[in-house]
Amino acid sequence: MEFSHLPVLLEECLEGLAIRPDGIYLDGTAGGAGHSREIAKRLTTGHLYSLDQDPDAIVTATGRLEGLPATVIQSNFRNARAALAGVGVSQIDGALLDLGVSSHQLDTAERGFSYLADAPLDMRMSQSGPTAADLVNTASREELARILREYGEEPFAWAIAGRIVHQREDKPFATTGQLAAAVASAVPAAVRRKDKNPARRTFQAIRIAVNGELDALREGLDEIFDLLAPGGRFCIITFHSLEDRVVKQRFRQWATACTCPPELPVCVCGGKAKAKLINKKPIEAGQEELQNNRRSRSARLRVLEKL
Repeated sequence: MEFSHLPVLLEECLEGLAIRPDGIYLDGTAGGAGHSREIAKRLTTGHLYSLDQDPDAIVTATGRLEGLPATVIQSNFRNARAALAGVGVSQIDGALLDLGVSSHQLDTAERGFSYLADAPLDMRMSQSGPTAADLVNTASREELARILREYGEEPFAWAIAGRIVHQREDKPFATTGQLAAAVASAVPAAVRRKDKNPARRTFQAIRIAVNGELDALREGLDEIFDLLAPGGRFCIITFHSLEDRVVKQRFRQWATACTCPPELPVCVCGGKAKAKLINKKPIEAGQEELQNNRRSRSARLRVLEKL
């Protein structure tokens, strides 16, 4: 299947990065190279390093960036420092992360990310390591419920986890359809009538757990911020509140000078802010993009500049 590459908030990202033609840039989530291609086209003596953990994305991005000042590297952005050190880079002038699951991963049924098609229960972005089926068939009810609550904000987490554990005793889960049906049967009938896709939150939660997405985000934020040169911009697009909360808190932390307890009348810590927020509120898609790209509906862009 052709790798979908309609980049979300493209113009806003390009503006946020404040690209210099001679700068060194990182796209930590290459995907279909939609953002990467436009960044690389604006470089002359500069260079773009585009990372992705998905082998499909590596093949696609390599093809789409051919002839441009760009290098594609297979790596999770949480390992950005090591990936860039491998090509002799220790400092960058800007970085972009477009988080979450790509359109290609969702639209390719056999990758097992979507509850809309029956396919192997996989969900691995890197196509290596334990699958979603491994997790669903081995985790305890308590662990499954925790995952659904923490990563899916699922109000019926305990009931869904119980149904999963009960059903797998007869037959282990092997497909997305089996999991979606189990979720639907575990939630109240009124919820099924109101929400045509009651499995949405469960699939999000399992995917985040399988790929260690929030841990990768926390580690990647710190690694990439350390790589930024003074004046370097960091742009991050999030798609759900869990990601956005992590980014918002870390950005605010870097942009805060004083870390004294609020009850102290004057600052005694002598702290200095490490960065400044370019936008106080997240940037969202405009009306035209919302109409042309469904994926942009939940997108939030935050931009930071290192001091």
